[in-house]
Amino acid sequence: MIGLPDHIRAVLFDLDGVLTGTAALHREAWRATFDEFLRHRDPEHFVPFSDRDYADYVDGRPRADGVRTFLAARGIVLPEGSPDDPPTTNTVHGVGNRKNELVQRIMAERGVAPYPGSRRYLEAARDAGLAIAVVTSSANGAAVLDAADLTPFVQALIDGLAITEQGLRGKPAPDSFLAGAKALGVEPEHAAVFEDALAGVAAGHAGGFGYVVGVNRADQADALRANGADIVVDDLAQLLEQS
Repeated sequence: MIGLPDHIRAVLFDLDGVLTGTAALHREAWRATFDEFLRHRDPEHFVPFSDRDYADYVDGRPRADGVRTFLAARGIVLPEGSPDDPPTTNTVHGVGNRKNELVQRIMAERGVAPYPGSRRYLEAARDAGLAIAVVTSSANGAAVLDAADLTPFVQALIDGLAITEQGLRGKPAPDSFLAGAKALGVEPEHAAVFEDALAGVAAGHAGGFGYVVGVNRADQADALRANGADIVVDDLAQLLEQS
C-alpha cells in the first residue's frame, strides 16, 4: 500500500532533501564557503558556485569528496590535510570543515523540519512492517534526525561518520546503501532506495537495489531517470496516492 513493488522488504532513505528540507541549507553553506574561497584565491577571475555545480559535484557525496570534485572541475587541487584541520585551513578537509561549521550554525538558527509528505510516508512504511534505514553522506545525520523528530522510525543509520569508520566509498559508489541493507538484514534486491541527488540515485542503481525512487526537489526529473531512478516523484506522498 505504499507504492512499491511487492518484493520490497526494506526502505533506505537519503536524509537531506528526501526526508528533511536541509538540502537547501547545505547548498547555501556550500555556496558561501566556495564563493569565499574562490573570490579570495583569484578575485579577478571569480566565477560563483552555482546550483548546477551543487548537483553535479557536491550533492549526495561525502564532504571531502564534494570539495575535491568541485575544485577539480575548476582546475584546483588542494592538499588533503587531515579530518581535524581547522576551518581556516586551505586543505580539502579544512574547506569541508569550514562548510560544516557554517551549516551547523544555519541549522541551529533556522531549525530542522521534515517534509510533511515524507513523515506520512515513514509512518506508512513502518505500519506496513518494512525495515527502515537512513543512508546519508552527512556527518550530522543523527543530530538532524533527532531535531526533525524522525529517529523513532529509523532502525539503522549509515552516515558520514560510519562511512569514514568503515572505509566505505561515498556515493555514487553503492557502498553506503549496501551497508544500510546489510544493517537491516536484507538483500539489495529486496530493498528500495529513495534519493534526491544524482549521485545517490546512481549509487542505488549501481548497487542492484530492487527499486530506486528519485525525489525531484531540484527540477531534474530527467537527470534522475538518466542516473537510474525507476520512478520519479516530487514528494513521497505521491507514492501513497498511487497505491
